[in-house]
Amino acid sequence: MGEPLAACPDRLSRTAPPTERPLLVYDGDCQFCLRWILRWQRALNGKVDVAPFQSASDRFAEDLPIECFQSSIRLIEPDGKIYAGAEAIFRALNYRSGGSKSYWCYRRIPGFSFFAEAAYRVVAKHRELASRLTTVFGGKQPSAPTTYYRARRLFLRLLGLIYFIAIVSFWSQADGLIGHDGIAPLTPWLDQIRDHFGVQAYWLYPTLCWLSPTDGFLNLLCGAGAGLSVLLLFEVAPALCLALLWLIYLSIAVVGQVFMNFQWDYLLLETGLFSVFLAPLRLLPSSRSETPISPWAHFILRWLLFRLMFMSGVVKLTSGDPSWWKLTALDFHYWTQPLPTPLAWWVNQIPGWFQAFSVALMFAIELVAPFLLFFPKRFRLIGAASIFLIQVLIAATGNYCFFNLLTATLCILAVDDSVWPRFGRKERPPLKLTGLRWPSWLLIPVVVIVLSFSGPLLWQSFFPDSDWPPFMREGYAYIERFRSLNSYGLFRVMTTTRPEIIVEGSEDSVTWQPYEFKYQVGDVQRAPPIVAPHQPRLDWQLWFAALGDVHEEPWFVNFLARLLQGSQPVLRLLKTNPFPDSPPRYIRAKLYEYHFTTWDERQKTGAWWSREEKGMYCPALTLRNRR
Repeated sequence: MGEPLAACPDRLSRTAPPTERPLLVYDGDCQFCLRWILRWQRALNGKVDVAPFQSASDRFAEDLPIECFQSSIRLIEPDGKIYAGAEAIFRALNYRSGGSKSYWCYRRIPGFSFFAEAAYRVVAKHRELASRLTTVFGGKQPSAPTTYYRARRLFLRLLGLIYFIAIVSFWSQADGLIGHDGIAPLTPWLDQIRDHFGVQAYWLYPTLCWLSPTDGFLNLLCGAGAGLSVLLLFEVAPALCLALLWLIYLSIAVVGQVFMNFQWDYLLLETGLFSVFLAPLRLLPSSRSETPISPWAHFILRWLLFRLMFMSGVVKLTSGDPSWWKLTALDFHYWTQPLPTPLAWWVNQIPGWFQAFSVALMFAIELVAPFLLFFPKRFRLIGAASIFLIQVLIAATGNYCFFNLLTATLCILAVDDSVWPRFGRKERPPLKLTGLRWPSWLLIPVVVIVLSFSGPLLWQSFFPDSDWPPFMREGYAYIERFRSLNSYGLFRVMTTTRPEIIVEGSEDSVTWQPYEFKYQVGDVQRAPPIVAPHQPRLDWQLWFAALGDVHEEPWFVNFLARLLQGSQPVLRLLKTNPFPDSPPRYIRAKLYEYHFTTWDERQKTGAWWSREEKGMYCPALTLRNRR
């Protein structure tokens, strides 16, 4: 490729023709170079001139021999300075609106410039191969610079919808779960924490409810969160709304105790926090202009989707559960999951070979597709579409509240503007970039923190028994309480049975009548419900409680006590109350094992479930003082 770069001067002489704007000089005979020059021209928007050296070299012949232009791309600045190779490219791209994160890394990150120049030399020596790879990954025609303005707008609107669903769903159950007459009242719980930890409790359990640990303030928080969600849905002050929504949802999640301790609650908090940096810094939406998107914020959210999916696949393998390794997990999943849908019954009837194929396909998506999110366009879209597809299939067969919608919403950030259809005959003028975005000096430390701590979290998904270095463990302890940088991995171990708790009440301890829950399995004739994106949190907790022992679930004993007291907020969480006039004198809980019926059983009995009594889960209880 000609003489070494170091043999060429780094500045024009005073007699050389000056340039009014920076000039990027490339090899006009190289199709690979031409493809990328056309792409960069759109991004530079006329701020940097470009020219092939075949026509521009005569202007600088006294300072730069033609061999210098043949050896590498050159950027000639108006002041006469000359840059070559990767530095020339990064510096030229730094002229575009918002600058270039690559140039920042080139100048500030040790070792980056060395590897960038080495990569440039490899590509320069194998330009034909590089051109073919570019065609495979990016298509035959040079594409416009990748932008995500439509994706960001749709993503933030859907995130507003998800926040609204999550908050209103919990709000409708809050009085029965953690209200004054609920199962786990928040006021005495916060009092106990403060008595035990003192002033440190405010830091260990971050919630606005410390200001007023009452039902009224909790309802105020939920109402404010619902209102802010609507504002976000209409793109009103999105960054401010997202920051306040994160604070409100964190406050609710902390006092929600066991009822708000699900992975999707953590995922929503992490997504919501990092979306603050993606959101436009403006008050009102605009259809004619967009604020620049920070590539750092965009990266953090794609990295979150990567961790969510990849860790979910890894933990299934590292758990040692034979049902995952033998590809038999779906033989159990459809009927043992917390809240199956009617379609789950039908899918459960499919032969075992198809279930095994489905498990293998799931592993392929969870372990491979996340990496494609960081590849060029074609592979990136395949990765996003694969993750989106598996979320649709999971949602069709199981009620996982807003989890699948939130994961699918994260996939949108991998779809650039060139993919979205343009409606209408008239071509819209290009959007103007106006306003501010979060500065790189603020976001780069955030990215460093996220990568520093998510690395050990990924490592632990491979080696669950491994320990963190002490300084990393102490640092993560400060972050973990905010539930916004998390480890993920649903269904690490597949449940192979379905125990269910049936709660019964009696006036005389002889005749017992069952309570029926709104969505949890009870009556074998009742079809599995469709309840998502709402999450009935009591019904979910009952599924977990049935897998263990009553002594490990103190909230369940409180629940039975509330039934003996006839607590109306708690009774509203149930479908039926067999004691409408006065609460029963005695209460107990029995354990049954459920299974989907077969096709023949369904034809004969019409039942969706079959069940077998397994014994007592909690013996009969009564109140010492009914008043």
